[in-house]
Amino acid sequence: MTGNKTGWFVTAAITAALLGYTLVGDDEYTQHLLMWSALNAVLAVGLRFMLLVGETNIATGAFYGMGAYVAAVFTTKWNLPFPLALLAGGVLAVGVGALFGVITLRTKGPYFMLISFAFTEVVRLIYTRVEWLGGNSGIIGVFPPQGLDPYMPALTILLCGALILMMYLCEASNLGRVFQAIENNDAIVETVGIDVMHVKLLCLVIAAFALGVAGANHAFVYNVISPGDFSYLVPVFALAYVKIGGDNHVAGSILGAVLLTVLAQALQGAGALQHILFGGAIIASMLVLPDGIWGGVGRLLRKARGGAA
Repeated sequence: MTGNKTGWFVTAAITAALLGYTLVGDDEYTQHLLMWSALNAVLAVGLRFMLLVGETNIATGAFYGMGAYVAAVFTTKWNLPFPLALLAGGVLAVGVGALFGVITLRTKGPYFMLISFAFTEVVRLIYTRVEWLGGNSGIIGVFPPQGLDPYMPALTILLCGALILMMYLCEASNLGRVFQAIENNDAIVETVGIDVMHVKLLCLVIAAFALGVAGANHAFVYNVISPGDFSYLVPVFALAYVKIGGDNHVAGSILGAVLLTVLAQALQGAGALQHILFGGAIIASMLVLPDGIWGGVGRLLRKARGGAA
């Protein structure tokens, strides 16, 4: 799953273009759409990051939600600075993620996926039962500093780009090669003296930090959060972004997140047909492009160059 230079340059170019638009564009709806797309891209890349070691981590939604709630509490109840709220979201996600990983990473495959699914739902239920966190109503009034508000679209794109870059650099490093080796055959990795459990835990913690910071940013983008925003549907959609965009490169996950975010917004006026049309688009994409859009583009480029399909 390690990436290639073409995908990296494409990703960097798109990020730079979006960042430039947020600084000069004046369409408020488009600005918000770009922020939603950027946050969903971090969700997709964060979920894909655990796929590097062969595990589907549905707890992605829990870590994302923790970041949002920490930022909301820091801002609305304690009046703490905006940067500290962002950082605290990542720190809490790392702490809880480390504990979660130590307990659960001894399981593999569907067992780990089911445990992470249950964890996400348990965390969501905790939000609904704690009145200090707003219960079912959630927390309102999570605003960035007034002077920073006009620059939130650019800041969100920049922050999400930095988080994605962090995960990409880890994947492209020697650590990423160990991740791939674990996905292929963790028993062989153990024979050379590498503690697979610790490497998987490190993978989970890195992703949790990125998701926690992105979740904190989510609170400032939406200004209102509630338990329903962080259900199991968050990682389910993130998995759809990854699979439709293509999980063989980080650019595929970003592409899937952007396209499906735009599609979801376009279908909002479809009423009851919205979910049917959205689901149909996902099914059609998976049937036509089983290795995702990025994989399909790669095949077309190889054919154009006379290479093997």
